[in-house]
Amino acid sequence: MVKKTTRFVCQNCGAVYPRWAGKCEACGEWNCIVEEETAEAQSPQSTGGKGGRKIEFVDLDGVPETTFRLKSGISELDRVCGGGLVAGSVILIGGDPGIGKSTLLLQLTGALSQVCNAKGAPVKCVYISGEESVDQVRLRAARLGLAKANVALASATNVRDIAATLDSGEAPDVVVIDSIQTMFIDTLDSAPGTVSQVRAGGNELIRLAKRRGFALFLVGHVTKEGTLAGPRVLEHMVDTVLYFEGDRGHHFRILRSVKNRFGATDEIGVFEMTEKGLDEVPNPSALFLAERRGNISGSCVYAGIEGSRPMLVEIQALVSPAGANPRRSVIGWDAGRLNMVCAVLEARCGLPMSSKDIYLNVAGGIRVTEPAADMAVASALISSLSQIPVPADAVVFGEIGLSGEVRAVPQPDLRLKEAAKMGFARALTPVKRVNKKSVKESDTGLKIVEVGHLSALTGMFGLAEKN
Repeated sequence: MVKKTTRFVCQNCGAVYPRWAGKCEACGEWNCIVEEETAEAQSPQSTGGKGGRKIEFVDLDGVPETTFRLKSGISELDRVCGGGLVAGSVILIGGDPGIGKSTLLLQLTGALSQVCNAKGAPVKCVYISGEESVDQVRLRAARLGLAKANVALASATNVRDIAATLDSGEAPDVVVIDSIQTMFIDTLDSAPGTVSQVRAGGNELIRLAKRRGFALFLVGHVTKEGTLAGPRVLEHMVDTVLYFEGDRGHHFRILRSVKNRFGATDEIGVFEMTEKGLDEVPNPSALFLAERRGNISGSCVYAGIEGSRPMLVEIQALVSPAGANPRRSVIGWDAGRLNMVCAVLEARCGLPMSSKDIYLNVAGGIRVTEPAADMAVASALISSLSQIPVPADAVVFGEIGLSGEVRAVPQPDLRLKEAAKMGFARALTPVKRVNKKSVKESDTGLKIVEVGHLSALTGMFGLAEKN
């Protein structure tokens, strides 16, 4: 027996309410709660113990059926995925409109069509678009030089039709769904893109991918806050969540892993957007520092770690006299952390930051999330305030505490080796940890200057206060 019930679901976060309300108490959004009908099967099997099948348990020391990873040949994407694609894995990729998600996945399927799978047969790729027609995708493929690639292309939005097609005959190796917000199940009354449709459609496609053993890519839209649209449960259901980041004013694109069951999280891949599509950037440090000019106040090179990759980026700061209301403008870093660093500089070092306009920019369009950038930001601010440049051959990293102390950060050896490779001569680092092996100057060739407190920065390298 099937019983129809009515419920009210928030289209922003997926919260369920017994009656309509103007504001969702879970996410705080207004006018986002929509009435939906659901069909619930009332049977002994759906209520618990009776009628179910017995499941079998196995030991933890069993041998996996396959450890093969399908490498696409796009090394930056393979790095982010953990070394290649795993059969039956589901990858959700999100990003701003026009950032290059469809271009990346079309290039991926084109590259995969030229390699072989675990059985030695050519990889079979399927690209299903719900946003564009077949002719539109063909135009993009021709622009990217992929018109002759062996990729099966279709334009469809009905999940039942897609599942029936993929479940018949020989299973493909890789399937791309662009995008999950355009897919719908015709047994649900809600419109495509709603929480119910995204959850049900995603669940159906994920179960099919696990059963048939093909790698599934789902393209997801993002909200104005930059998070993936739809129910949060979708991110829990998939194996990997990737964000494609970048500023339209820059030609760099960052593919960042925020969840990965088959690899490291917070791993990144760097691409450059060109007329012929996305090109890999094997040495992002050289690219981000290519336009850097030395001996300019307010500029500092930060040695950071993104995932397992060391990366050097330029941090630029501008401190100027303010009017009645001082401004804080930040691009590529956390605005709250900038306010904290400014407060520590004023309270612990006596620098007049509260009465200044402060502008901070991470050059190249990359976003830095590490607390290890604190000391590099502080160095750039002091340099701009004093109008004395940070030495052009120096890199800086270290976390700042509220008392002004500089704290140690992970993997200092990787940061210093990357700096030495890029031709830098010295580094400002935190004081070595107790009972921890410090990095020797002979190991990297850099002159290492350990900084224990922010007050030491005001006199180091000529960064003296002139106010």
